[in-house]
Amino acid sequence: MKVRDVMTSSVDWVGPKASVVEVAQLMKKEDVGSIPICDDNKVVGIITDRDIVLNVIAQGQDCKNTLAQDIMSRKVVSVSSDQDVHEAADLMSRYQVRRLPVVDQGRLAGILAIGDMAVERIHVNEAGDALSDISQGAHQNWN
Repeated sequence: MKVRDVMTSSVDWVGPKASVVEVAQLMKKEDVGSIPICDDNKVVGIITDRDIVLNVIAQGQDCKNTLAQDIMSRKVVSVSSDQDVHEAADLMSRYQVRRLPVVDQGRLAGILAIGDMAVERIHVNEAGDALSDISQGAHQNWN
């Protein structure tokens, strides 16, 4: 099964100059935990709700004047829509991420969340294994 078969293709994104408040409002509106940061639909970063908490709120930064480019993760792990979902699960596990932007020909085509794979019965175990690996990595970071 390919990534295109389970990914979410309708994905909102913001530009690097968007304020963290705009990012958080979009997360709330779309009920998501991450937002791709794009420059003309080309992924240049990603922001998670965790990034906002740790890099803005916990540091006492001004949410209105902090820009997406100031806190985004620039090393974005992505997949293409024609990659196998097994490869995507391996990437999630290896890089300890729960969401992967789907990039085709240099442009954002969608997003693949670990939950997208879990809804496909054939990949439930693989998604569960990836989530377990991600959670163990997060737990190790706490110690």
